[in-house]
Amino acid sequence: MDRPFSDYLIFADESGDHGLATFEMSYPVFVLAFVLVRKDHYVSSIVPAIQQLKLDFFGHDQAILHERDIRRQSPPFGFLRKDASVRAAFLERLNAVVAGADFEIISTAIHKDRLKRRYALPWNPYDIALLFCMEKAMERLVALRQVDRTQHVVFESRGGPEDANLELSFRRIAANAGGWGVKQTDFSGCNWEPVMAPKSCNSSGLQLADLVARPIGLRSLRPLQTNRAFDVLGPKLKLLKSFP
Repeated sequence: MDRPFSDYLIFADESGDHGLATFEMSYPVFVLAFVLVRKDHYVSSIVPAIQQLKLDFFGHDQAILHERDIRRQSPPFGFLRKDASVRAAFLERLNAVVAGADFEIISTAIHKDRLKRRYALPWNPYDIALLFCMEKAMERLVALRQVDRTQHVVFESRGGPEDANLELSFRRIAANAGGWGVKQTDFSGCNWEPVMAPKSCNSSGLQLADLVARPIGLRSLRPLQTNRAFDVLGPKLKLLKSFP
């Protein structure tokens, strides 16, 4: 028989480009963020809160909360430009939804400029971040008594080749064949399964992961800079690893 399902879901999203050939010096980091959430709380509390936010500000629930679009006030968030009070109300409500949601964050920020300087042939930043995040996730799942269960990790689909490469890296790590460095984590305690979901599926969990990734990147890059979004996330962090 297949292993029973975990009581938890993991949603994953990133901030920044994982390529090393060229990158913006103003944001030379790649961040991978895992949102670990208990399924019963996700269904009973997080999803309704996000849906109600959308109904209140858009009149429907088809808008997708995307950090970059909110920050740039791009469609469908153009209304944020028109009225400062509405903008403030929306951001306050969004922060309240995130703050009130019961989830954990496991994240890794890869400083690509430092990575290139330190290693002659560096690994792909996504692969490094994925390994570190899965290591901490395995540790948390053991602590949460989820051993010997099937653990789904939901990623936003990027298309055929990218999804295939990600799944290959994911399954290599899950099979204990993707170790790197001194620490060697045994991932066999869970049956790890990746799920590739398109942005259009409007997943509340993927939108949460999208909202947390960039504030973590900015914190890792400029730790002394005021970062309201990160202040909301801080109590939920189980790992914020900066590498190298």
